[in-house]
Amino acid sequence: MNQESHEQAPRFRPVRWTALETPQDVELWIDEHNRSLLEHIGPQETGYGVCFTLAIGGTITMQTSGDAILLDVDADAQWVAPLIVAATGAEPPAGQLWVLPEDRLVQLILGLSSLVESTILVSGHKFGARNRRMAA
Repeated sequence: MNQESHEQAPRFRPVRWTALETPQDVELWIDEHNRSLLEHIGPQETGYGVCFTLAIGGTITMQTSGDAILLDVDADAQWVAPLIVAATGAEPPAGQLWVLPEDRLVQLILGLSSLVESTILVSGHKFGARNRRMAA
């Protein structure tokens, strides 16, 4: 028996990104993303969201709620901070966790769109102490 037969297939798989060009494109992506989360994430799970792999390097893991957008921008993606500021009007945080107003989501996704290579759903990501559970 080879080692691969003992390994479990990954729960989520990367999805190649198609650049979004209009606010309507972003709204459609948000709706599709929300349906996917509801289908694949259980009510007991925390730290769920989407991870954007940037073509130039680094990842941004995003979680949304009714009142905020949490962005975990890894060290290799810190180069994108000026774009996040320009797209959302937010001030950069002291660390790598950004907390943005929910009403900036469309602008954020439009700003990042041309830089994204792929996305993947995530669960169990540590967004600091602000992990949220799926609404039942």
